[in-house]
Amino acid sequence: MPVLRVGQSIRLKPEYADEYIKIHANVWPGVLKRISESNIHDYSIFYDKKSGILFATFKYTGDDFDGDMKKSAADPETQRWWQVTDKMQESLDGGKSSVDGGWWRVLEEVFYAE
Repeated sequence: MPVLRVGQSIRLKPEYADEYIKIHANVWPGVLKRISESNIHDYSIFYDKKSGILFATFKYTGDDFDGDMKKSAADPETQRWWQVTDKMQESLDGGKSSVDGGWWRVLEEVFYAE
């Protein structure tokens, strides 16, 4: 199965910028384990201070993206992490939380060079 490259965006509330950056310097081991077990690799989050936009990119190498995302969403440690980080973010699409879905905006890939 070919690698699926995913790009997403969301707005970071400016009052949480320092805290968000700090906690992402030491992501909880259980969250990192779930990311790996969900076949997600090369996961990066970038921050544009001027616009407040967070941009995430990762590669998915499994064969059941929706199933793996459901496993992540059902993971208690991931849910605890989202309780911490969701209050720091604002959905660009009107999403209510990571648990409810539609939180990060999925972006269309328009160019890729290897």
